[in-house]
Amino acid sequence: MLRTFKTLGVGLSLAGALLLGGCLAADTSPSEPFALASLAVEKQYVAPGCQGEQCSTVTISALEFPQSLALSEALQARLLTLGMAISDETAAPAESWDAYAERFLSLAEEDNQAAPGDMTSEALLEATVYARHHDLLVIELNSYVYHAGQAHGLPLTEYMVIDERERRVVEADEMLLDGQEAAFDALLVQAHQRWIGEVGFDDQFTANWPLSQSHNIAPLENSWEVTYNVYEIAPYAVGQPTLTIPLEALEGVAKPRYLGRGR
Repeated sequence: MLRTFKTLGVGLSLAGALLLGGCLAADTSPSEPFALASLAVEKQYVAPGCQGEQCSTVTISALEFPQSLALSEALQARLLTLGMAISDETAAPAESWDAYAERFLSLAEEDNQAAPGDMTSEALLEATVYARHHDLLVIELNSYVYHAGQAHGLPLTEYMVIDERERRVVEADEMLLDGQEAAFDALLVQAHQRWIGEVGFDDQFTANWPLSQSHNIAPLENSWEVTYNVYEIAPYAVGQPTLTIPLEALEGVAKPRYLGRGR
């Protein structure tokens, strides 16, 4: 049962030590008129009955927005979906941190019975502020899921872009001008070619690992970053490639709102 887990929550506020229910903490105190305040959510779950150092764990390091329940729920839902990884991809995502931990640690018990030695499973779900500019808040969502017995864990990254003026999530296609999807894809091809040259790969690598479309976009102040997850355009050992498109190249392709020039 869930109550048998050991859970850990630590809260620190900018004004001092402020405990909020044992697991929430003031994370920012924005001074901009539209800026969203956020609360840190810190939880750790340990496999029931495990007393040693080698225990399966679930660690949550996320954010909540006290001014917007809808945004808090959207972030949680995206992070819980990201944490499904490949081992449980046919199941519906969990609806809460507790439910995710209960499911994962149940799977971990099965993993540990089949895995040799003292191998343990691990899940980490993390949300951090990646960038903030021109009333846009870019959240980086990361998950790392490892099941005992696997050769390695699976890291995944997804950007969540929030319009702080309108208190809503901005989807990638909203950032492009109408009819400019092909132009954006062409810029992505150019960015991929630059990346290939920077890392020193040859034509054979490109043939084996062709570029695929992606709208995992972080609109930064000086460029857009498009991050791919492992196995999408490169083998696991390469990690998660990030392609960069300069803002000047996006003129006439992206809406001015997402190039740092207001609406």
